[in-house]
Amino acid sequence: MKAVPEGLQRDFPLARLTTVRTGGPAEWFARPSSEQALTELLAWAGEEGLALGVVGSGSNLLVADAGFRGLAIKLDGDLATIEREGEMLLCGGGARLPSASAKAAGWGLAGLEFGVNIPGTAGGAVKMNANAYGGQLAEVLEWVDVCTAAGSDRRVPGDLEFAYRSSNLGPGEVIARTSFKLTADDPAAIRARLEAMRGKRREAQPSGIKTFGSTFKNPDEERAAGRSAGQLLEAAGCRGLRQGGARFSEKHANFVENEGAATTADVLELMAEGRRRVHERFGVVLEPEVQVLGDVRWPEGWAL
Repeated sequence: MKAVPEGLQRDFPLARLTTVRTGGPAEWFARPSSEQALTELLAWAGEEGLALGVVGSGSNLLVADAGFRGLAIKLDGDLATIEREGEMLLCGGGARLPSASAKAAGWGLAGLEFGVNIPGTAGGAVKMNANAYGGQLAEVLEWVDVCTAAGSDRRVPGDLEFAYRSSNLGPGEVIARTSFKLTADDPAAIRARLEAMRGKRREAQPSGIKTFGSTFKNPDEERAAGRSAGQLLEAAGCRGLRQGGARFSEKHANFVENEGAATTADVLELMAEGRRRVHERFGVVLEPEVQVLGDVRWPEGWAL
């Protein structure tokens, strides 16, 4: 049996690390700050038969009220840095993408402006193929270093099988480092584009609230008639709809807000009701975009 790695914590409260502020504790929690530490943790978790969860920025994450039986990790130290190497932007998997976009602008590097509106980490953005406002992550990604229990290997975009909001990265694979190939431009011009994108987000989406971001993926089936998940939810009467301490935002119906005392169960009930209403009215089945961690129990009404 492998020795328990240093820095592990038991029963760590995960709600404080999520933007929606719901959910229970992690059985085990660690903040690895190097590829070696990360690999050792993954090897230990594998030998112990533990499930693995990566917290990232906590912005696209819903933790079960009962918590997570397994090892939850949050990349730190060298795994959360942002550096420049010529026209390459090198980011730890735990680096916040909005910060990377802002730093790139200061260095006169263009191409990652859309990242200012993706409130997650570089590693999480790659894993989820998170694009925004016309920007395509796969177009600027050069490579990623992926850690597993066996070590680290470098992969290029063609290895990752990108699809809408997904890649082929498995549960035991964690992005430790990313490299983005950018282009030189006037820093003032890049900053102006960043501010314009921030403005679009402020106009369209709620801010300053406890939310995990988009709740459902935008459907591509014909019955949706080109409408987004938010437009379908609004048309189905879900704007402002409440369940316990959770509600669909008055500003954007595809955002769930924690009004202060919501539980994950409240959020799931609300999601199920929104999904039911959209299916009943339009015949469209919405699929969740938010990632779940732990034994999340979907309400009976979830299965349509």
